[in-house]
Amino acid sequence: MTLAVEEHNIAVAGLPTRYLTAGTGPPLLLLHGAGDNSLDWRWVMPTLAATHRVYAPDLPGSPDSARPVADYSPAFFERFVAGFLDALGVERVAMVGNSLGGLVALRLALSEPARVTALVLVDSAGLGRAVNPAFTSVNVPGLGEATIPFWRTPVGAHQRAWGRTALLFAHHPGSVPREWLAEQCRLALLPGYLEAHLAALRALVSPLGQREVLVDRLPLLKMPVLIVWGARDRVFPESQAREAVARLSEGSLALIPDCGHMPHVECPDRFLAAFDEFISVRANS
Repeated sequence: MTLAVEEHNIAVAGLPTRYLTAGTGPPLLLLHGAGDNSLDWRWVMPTLAATHRVYAPDLPGSPDSARPVADYSPAFFERFVAGFLDALGVERVAMVGNSLGGLVALRLALSEPARVTALVLVDSAGLGRAVNPAFTSVNVPGLGEATIPFWRTPVGAHQRAWGRTALLFAHHPGSVPREWLAEQCRLALLPGYLEAHLAALRALVSPLGQREVLVDRLPLLKMPVLIVWGARDRVFPESQAREAVARLSEGSLALIPDCGHMPHVECPDRFLAAFDEFISVRANS
């Protein structure tokens, strides 16, 4: 049985925030990556809601949430997520984070370990220095600002969406969900989104690679951790997943073949199978 997903709004430290929610049971928080929003989870959320109360917020910078004047750093997003949970009255939660969302979830698990019951890192940032050079190029002075006016046109938004598929998906672009492409085009046309995305990328990546690498702190995690990784991720190398799981005291790796940076979008059935096995093992341990 799949359950209906509801859209709600809430204020988090004064920031209007859209979030999706569904289901009943133990709370589960889903955090999207930079340049995306909560709708990334639409392919897995109804199934996850069969066993959990699922929450998926639009992180600040999304046009459907607040776009404050901020540095859009991982620390900023960590504070926001803690505030979001406080606003919901959720004390303890399992967390799933993709890319930037993974780094944000990892930061919260390290800073407030009693609050995080389990952690799922999906092609997560923060597990190594290396990153696709397409992302380090955001630090070229003026380059991002020069492209924004074109990307904000219908033609530019479409071109940008197709360009992102080449980085984020393993398959031919024709296999990318049309809904995901349409949402990428919609986002680019809305005020403030491209500027916030650029700021988030610059806070995440320096000319030398990822700014924040937390792999040495992974042994501090005492909660169960699952690392889900697309074997054909073009953003972060698979070696980061393997090194990370070797550092965990209670960790496991689900490597999804023929899949890119967003398994929950590109390979939802295999993502759900990995999550279900992880949860089943926890329930029986």
